[in-house]
Amino acid sequence: MAKHNRMWNETVYRKYLREGRGQGSRKNYTPWITVQDFPSNGMVSRVYGRKTGRLHHLMSNNELKFFYLADWSDEVLDIREQFPLLDISETIKIAEYTGIRYPYDNKSGFPYVLTSDFFLETANGYEIVTIKSTADLKKPRVREKLEIERRYWSEKNIRWKIVTEKEINSDKSKNIEWLSQAKDLALFGISKDLQTACAEYFMEQFLRNQPSLEKLFSEIERRFDLTCGMGLNIYKYLAYWKQIQINIEVRCHK
Repeated sequence: MAKHNRMWNETVYRKYLREGRGQGSRKNYTPWITVQDFPSNGMVSRVYGRKTGRLHHLMSNNELKFFYLADWSDEVLDIREQFPLLDISETIKIAEYTGIRYPYDNKSGFPYVLTSDFFLETANGYEIVTIKSTADLKKPRVREKLEIERRYWSEKNIRWKIVTEKEINSDKSKNIEWLSQAKDLALFGISKDLQTACAEYFMEQFLRNQPSLEKLFSEIERRFDLTCGMGLNIYKYLAYWKQIQINIEVRCHK
């Protein structure tokens, strides 16, 4: 869950609803909170999603790492980050029932909309994932808000879990991030026709168990008159879009 750092009142709340925040799915989903809603602190990220074809707004390094893993997983069908608990009356009711102080804006007195870090649509149904550091879980106020969140989703019969840095495979996440640097070969000035030709040649040679990837990189650069380093980028592109199979568990990034 995240807390707004900008002005919050009923007018802003209704504006968010009109903008469609927290609504839609896949490419048409709009997160309740965006990186523009926070002062830049080096922790927020906007990252393109393979599954959704849109930019995702992530509020911490651990959220970013988890996102790459979810985006790579074949079990995950859709990722909706910064997902709101829109039924404010219900969250307030839960807080009152459990004796937890609900968060209100100090100036306006208007209740905040709590958010879950990720709403996932998976092959086995919906799942809510909240990302928290082990240090944060020791804080009583954090645990109180998590209890509101847990009860809210439990009442809707949606699975909910907490993921900490201990459950995140950082090396695998970094591998995926490294591959994603070449997700769009057009950014390197390669035309669609040339992309197709390079990809077809690369896969043909790759499937023949070429003895050295480095030799294949050099060969494709020579054959298609590409700049040094583009052979590696083609490899990363094909692996990112799962056109060739690699062991993503083994460190492959620099």
